[in-house]
Amino acid sequence: MKAVVLAGGFATRLWPITRHRAKMFLPVGERAIVDYALADLEADERVDEVFVSTNAEFADAFREHLAESPFEKATLSVESPTAEDEKFGVVAALAELVEREGVEDDLLVVAGDNLVGTDLADFTAFFAERGTTCLVAHDVGSREAARAYGPVRLDGDRVVELQEKPENPASSVTSIACYAFPAEVLDLLDEYLAAGNNPDEPGWFIQWLVDRRPVHAFRFDGPWFDVGEADAYLDAVAWRLDGENLIADGATVEGADLLGDVHVCAGATVRNATLERCVVFPDAVVEGATLRNSIVDESATVRGVDLDGARIGQHSTVPGA
Repeated sequence: MKAVVLAGGFATRLWPITRHRAKMFLPVGERAIVDYALADLEADERVDEVFVSTNAEFADAFREHLAESPFEKATLSVESPTAEDEKFGVVAALAELVEREGVEDDLLVVAGDNLVGTDLADFTAFFAERGTTCLVAHDVGSREAARAYGPVRLDGDRVVELQEKPENPASSVTSIACYAFPAEVLDLLDEYLAAGNNPDEPGWFIQWLVDRRPVHAFRFDGPWFDVGEADAYLDAVAWRLDGENLIADGATVEGADLLGDVHVCAGATVRNATLERCVVFPDAVVEGATLRNSIVDESATVRGVDLDGARIGQHSTVPGA
């Protein structure tokens, strides 16, 4: 089967941190977000080719990233949009990729900004057993939380209904933007779009499909992070660091009190500061400051302030001159 990692978004909710980078490159522990999915797919014998689908603006960065990576299956597939207001929508982008790459095999679709606490090979094994369209489902703990996602109503492991961001969810079990499609189902993408259906949210396509073909859900109980906003990103970092700190080779940390879940990247300097649940990007400087739940982007400078929940963009100086 083929796989596609969807990495074409512009991540405006994470600006300024993602103003000039794809959020899939944000570090979570020793790896970039996208590399967790790529590592699983590289090890899965069922998958023989992986398309990393991104927009034209970030294409060069992804091309460089893949060239320097150990992943042999991954190739770049470039969408045409160069700005948020030009995006096709996820379903339309997927249909375009199937045509652009001439995909005729079964297809695994993974959102590149998802961190899933289970090996994707477990899901592809489930898909191979069922032989139907399948999705990954996760219990987010409450129906209130499920309103932000795509809650599913199940009969055993068969999907009876999928709601896309409903006001009144039928369940706290939600689809998490990881799907597997049999080859013959891919032809239905064009039929769905030609009928004027929603081109963006894949949940709408799955609900449309439920009325025509069997769809099954693979459930897992591990952690899951939808890295759409800064808090979710820091949650993912905290999960990976598990209360410890990560100081990269080439970072400088002197006279600092790191209280846990702090990642100081290569080239960054943290001196006489207190940090908790923070990421300090390369070549940033934090001196004489107290930061909690904060992100300091590349080449930014932060001195003598007490901040909680700060998002400090590239080359910024805080406090300002």
